Amino acid sequence: MASGFFAILDDIAFLMDDVALATKVATRKTAGILGDDLAVNAEKATGFLSDRELPVLWAITKGSLINKLIIVPIALLLNVFLPAAISYVLILGGLYLAYEGVEKIIEYFFHHPKKEHSVIKETEQGETIAKTDIEKTKVKSAITTDFILSVEIVIIALGSVLDQNLTIQILTVATVALVATVGVYGIVALIVRMDDAGHKLIKKSGGKGFFNALGNLLVRALPVIIKILGAVGTVALLLVSGGIFAHNIEFFHHLFPGIPATVKELGIGLVMGLAAFLIFTGFKKVVSLVKSKS
Repeated sequence: MASGFFAILDDIAFLMDDVALATKVATRKTAGILGDDLAVNAEKATGFLSDRELPVLWAITKGSLINKLIIVPIALLLNVFLPAAISYVLILGGLYLAYEGVEKIIEYFFHHPKKEHSVIKETEQGETIAKTDIEKTKVKSAITTDFILSVEIVIIALGSVLDQNLTIQILTVATVALVATVGVYGIVALIVRMDDAGHKLIKKSGGKGFFNALGNLLVRALPVIIKILGAVGTVALLLVSGGIFAHNIEFFHHLFPGIPATVKELGIGLVMGLAAFLIFTGFKKVVSLVKSKS
């Protein structure tokens, strides 16, 4: 009986070794998407009042975990019963990412930013609750974008273990999904709290010495990092979408073979995003016109 127990432990150890190795390979293959995921979500999780940053980030993180709980079993089931559907799901997701990337570019060049006003009301307990429509919109947008990027991460992770048995596939994909969420949003949390950490260092240092200089650096660096992440996040959306089209649509895969892959994918993402933006904008105008006449 004891030998049977130790044999089970031995099997578990071997399984964990296989999962660890498969997870390492899958994580390496998804590293590019994880970097894009970080850039996109860091940009979406910033720009809120200081006391709202962590609640907003936690709301996005919970949404991301729910996304993974939905995506992982569906991806595994599709891979078993309808593997061809995975490509179509990725292409639809790519269209959304391309549309969002182009929309950001158009807003930057053609629309003036509007000042955000918080709606403040007093509760019966005298507590002040500050909420803005922009906050809800950004959280929803972040969770939706995370869903698309999560699909890409899960599919790539699954593709790296297709030659393994189902148990290893499930454990590997689930591990990569969890690491992606915890790792990405953990780093985002550090970024959005940089200025608070800087202010604390300045206060404790008494305005002198190394920690004062470090605190000032953190405070001044945050707006610059946010702007950089905004630009990188937009490019990342177009690159990821372009990569999806290039890898899943034969025409785009063989288009301009002499051009570097990154440049080609960025161009494809930009063109497809512009097409999606024009179609969607035209559709909204037609719907608005029909409603105004009725």
